Amino acid sequence: MNKKIQLQDLGNKDYKSTWEYQEELFKDIVDLKIKNRREELDLPTPNYLLFVEHPHVYTLGKSGDLENLLLNEKQLEAKGATFYKINRGGDITYHGPGQIVGYPILDLENFFTDIHKYLRFLEEAIILTLKEYGLECGRSEGETGVWLGVGTPFARKICALGVRASRWVTMHGFALNVNVDLGYFDNIIPCGIRGKAVTSLQVELGVEKVDEEEVKAKILKHLTRLFEAEFIQE
Repeated sequence: MNKKIQLQDLGNKDYKSTWEYQEELFKDIVDLKIKNRREELDLPTPNYLLFVEHPHVYTLGKSGDLENLLLNEKQLEAKGATFYKINRGGDITYHGPGQIVGYPILDLENFFTDIHKYLRFLEEAIILTLKEYGLECGRSEGETGVWLGVGTPFARKICALGVRASRWVTMHGFALNVNVDLGYFDNIIPCGIRGKAVTSLQVELGVEKVDEEEVKAKILKHLTRLFEAEFIQE
């Protein structure tokens, strides 16, 4: 089992081109697994983690409801935002500047074959990261992602999750609101959940700006321990 994960920080990159790049890496891993099975080989499959920040974009998962997007085409254009229907789970979400997006493209057969455990580990890495900033976060029953104030009238989501998996290979991932403009969430019903707010690390800490590189380093530290992995910087 190959527990090395190649880390690529793509900086600020267009959503569509990043999605296409994910698909390319995903397909290469799946193709190698098929080749191994057909030819009775044992070639190691690679793993990747992409960090990226997107320009303003709304994405709708395959089971999502288009009515959760509250903007028409002209209004999207006025906001400088784009919109895509994509092949991950979950409903609608927003990505934009000041948000840390992580796309793990892993062959889970290198780690464990349990999608539920995989999602919980991604959440746990974020929960542990935010704990280092003095924030008590948790999970909301029946809803993926990471929340503050669970069980209170002030429940608010700080990190969204949505993944796709095939042949135990994953893509898509998590989006953590760090210094993001939360006003963009007013244009959607986030994740199709009414009556619950969205927040950011910057708002919760009451600071002008959070060091995003520091946050990424903390996320990596916790992913390393949870997945018993080794990250290799590209």
